Amino acid sequence: MTSTTVTSQFEGLEAGTYVIDASHSDVGFTVRHLMSKVRGQFRDFEGSIRVAEDQLESSVEAVIELSSVDTRNDDRDNHLRSADFFSVESSPKMSFSSTSVRQDGNDLVAVGDLTIKDVSKPVEITLDYLGTGTDPWGGSRVGFEGTTTLSRKDWGIDFNIPLEGDKVMIGDKINVVLAIEAVLQTEAA
Repeated sequence: MTSTTVTSQFEGLEAGTYVIDASHSDVGFTVRHLMSKVRGQFRDFEGSIRVAEDQLESSVEAVIELSSVDTRNDDRDNHLRSADFFSVESSPKMSFSSTSVRQDGNDLVAVGDLTIKDVSKPVEITLDYLGTGTDPWGGSRVGFEGTTTLSRKDWGIDFNIPLEGDKVMIGDKINVVLAIEAVLQTEAA
């Protein structure tokens, strides 16, 4: 693929550094619990998207405060913050740093390292480009939705409760869904 192909598919995506607007973004997840799925999100996160002239040379950086986990259940959230899961006292943050970006059909895929509890593993996040636009204050904004699936055991997060018939209470697969809106930063004069 040439950068011309990428540029035409991501029309309006201007080169520069975009800072994630957390008040208009969401970092959510689902995980199987018994016979259904629990949904949650992280409320405190920050990051940036550096869009290069050749969009395949772009990069993404993000940091999430693990203590901000919210599943709408205080007891469960406190358990998730404990040593059984995130160990927020010793490892308060989760981070993602891209190592490359590639095109996959109409999507971009950010390939990078996800670090949780001092364990870094490669992850691919499929990004659906939603477009760009000018906000009421004259700022340039970009929108992406991202998805990936993780095995929590890869990061040593393997707490579970055995159930009858070789089943367990909590699934290993975590489906992550990102809704990201970011603002282009202007250069200082």
